[in-house]
Amino acid sequence: MSNVDVLIAALLGLVLGLAYAPTLVWLRRRAELDAGEPEQAPVVSEQLAQAVDLLRSAALVAGPYDEVLHSNPQARTLGLVRGNRVAPDELLDLVRQVRQQRRVLGTMLRLSRAQGTPQLELAVRLRGLSGGMVLVVADDRSAQVRTDEIKRDFVANVSHELKTPVGAIRVLAEAVEQAADDPVAVQRFAARMIHESDRLGELIRQIIELSRLQSDEPLLHPSEVVVDDVIADAAMQCRELAASSSIALTTSGTPALRVLGDAEQLTSAVVNLITNAINYSDPGGRVAVSSRLAQDSDDGYVEISVADNGIGIRSEELERIFERFYRVDFARSRDSGGTGLGLSIVKHVIGAHGGTVNVWSKVGQGSTFTLRLPALDQAIPSDGTVLEPPAQEVKP
Repeated sequence: MSNVDVLIAALLGLVLGLAYAPTLVWLRRRAELDAGEPEQAPVVSEQLAQAVDLLRSAALVAGPYDEVLHSNPQARTLGLVRGNRVAPDELLDLVRQVRQQRRVLGTMLRLSRAQGTPQLELAVRLRGLSGGMVLVVADDRSAQVRTDEIKRDFVANVSHELKTPVGAIRVLAEAVEQAADDPVAVQRFAARMIHESDRLGELIRQIIELSRLQSDEPLLHPSEVVVDDVIADAAMQCRELAASSSIALTTSGTPALRVLGDAEQLTSAVVNLITNAINYSDPGGRVAVSSRLAQDSDDGYVEISVADNGIGIRSEELERIFERFYRVDFARSRDSGGTGLGLSIVKHVIGAHGGTVNVWSKVGQGSTFTLRLPALDQAIPSDGTVLEPPAQEVKP
């Protein structure tokens, strides 16, 4: 082959290469696209991550595939994040909706939790971000919602309880008017009106007291309280009721026990327990108030117990007796002028003092309510014994 033929062949190869090169490049690029070239994952900026961490509310950033790219501890505590995924299905649906519609969304979300645990009430706000990301901010409103429900129930119960004595007074007033010519009937109806008026006055007094207690924190400015004085004052306030009901009221306990708190509130709690014990005991019964020093690990506690041998409480009712306006025996409570608020006041007072209320009861044998409060600088004997003086009867 001559040099001319070689040169011609080279030129033809060069021309063909230049002609097909764009086609080869296009084919290669098309193959890469068909193979699905991976897209770059979105990245949460440092500023956004810091803002999420600074929020008091629960917050997270969800990625385009529902993965959690960043979250703060509050979100994990509320259970909004499980592993690296958005946990509640209800919240996940909202995330997908915001991502698809590219809009801001605010709503209330109610999430069910473990059995026996109150529902989680969340005020949720979501906003779509670039790259398919979604910002979620959630405020836990569970306590506020439950408080509102309690207020509504309380107002409804108060309205009902107030209507009963008011209605009774009106009916009795009409009866007095119709029996104007019958002095005996007038006297009987008037006595009943006085009873219903006293009941109404007691109900109003306890409502005011409960309202005052809820706005007062006894441990913010506590004082030293001598338990002997609390028991003595409470027994003194109840002695007339005990005498009129033919109930033997006795006091005993370890002397010189002290706690921190409000003496008036603690006395009110013990008075309510003694009053209940008297009202739910038959004539000839006994009510005993005692105190002692107890030890739990290295901590000392003062226990004030009010025991009776009255009608007792069924086991299925023990969990409800501290509810407002709940009565074990409605007829007996109404006859004695009970309001159904006494034990609610007791529970609130003792809880505000950092203590607990325990109940033992058996139908036909009686009940024992024990108030357990942190003791103030009390020393317990090394052998664990607690000396108590003999019981004293409170005489009218």
